[in-house]
Amino acid sequence: MAERIAIIGAGVSGLTCGVVFAEQGCRTAIFAKDIGQQTTSSVAAAVWFPYHVEPAERVIPLALETYQVLLELARFPESGVSIIETRQFLRTGEIEIPDWAIPLGASVIPSEVEGSLESFKSGFSLRVPLMDTTIYLDYLATRFRKGGGEMYSNVRFEKLEDVDRTFDLVINCAGIGACELVRDADLEPHRGQVAIVSKIDSLSAAIVCDDEPLMYAIPRTNDCVFGGTNEVSDNLAPDPKTTSRIVAECSRILTIDKPRVLAERVGLRPFRKSGVRVERDQLRDCRTVIHNYGHGGAGFTLSWGCAREVLEVAVSPR
Repeated sequence: MAERIAIIGAGVSGLTCGVVFAEQGCRTAIFAKDIGQQTTSSVAAAVWFPYHVEPAERVIPLALETYQVLLELARFPESGVSIIETRQFLRTGEIEIPDWAIPLGASVIPSEVEGSLESFKSGFSLRVPLMDTTIYLDYLATRFRKGGGEMYSNVRFEKLEDVDRTFDLVINCAGIGACELVRDADLEPHRGQVAIVSKIDSLSAAIVCDDEPLMYAIPRTNDCVFGGTNEVSDNLAPDPKTTSRIVAECSRILTIDKPRVLAERVGLRPFRKSGVRVERDQLRDCRTVIHNYGHGGAGFTLSWGCAREVLEVAVSPR
């Protein structure tokens, strides 16, 4: 195992890797331009579901490993993890329950049970972990520091070799930043805009529809996340017209009056056309780097599985 470890990125992937390595007793530091509620991860609805990430045979085992960890964390309210019913819908056609979801208890939603099926053709339900990002990211950061980890913000590297040479292992959790950091042409920004609205007492389940227009409503402890968009763009500026459309569509589906908009947020999903990248590489200065990025819309869903795989790569013989 390396003596000193530098992790690039303080989103959910970087923080989870930090926790795994720090709790193994490694001297670990996280470097990032943004931390906490300024990261892309803070924009995520963060319902466990392998959304918009490839390839399935690669990511489903990682997602299921993360699922088990999150079930355990849900026992501790301070983690910000809870178990919620998610209802996945289609506007046209019959939805297919994925094979991996059946052992987890997924079931078809009968039309007489779900009133909002008036807007949809079919759906299924599944109980899954929900990570309230306003709580969970801080929980990870606190746990990382308690493990002896150090965190540095307002740090931006032009290339991985810029990391101080006293760190003999670099873990690249830069997310969409890997486009420039390692010149990965397979990585592209998939823009997601959401509206944070006031808490909706009548909403107890996550409502998601993946066909156009993308729509989801995710209840959280103190508010609710309405979404969304998924388009290839690196524009981080919220569009008021898009916010209005999102709020109107979610309100229509939920048959509620439009709630008060508390904030508009935009994040860039790091979608990698050739799939999630968790692998060892070598820097030009001969130090080892382990890449961990390209999680698409499933960064939270894959976080613990990927972090543990990074650890396995780090301790395995070359």
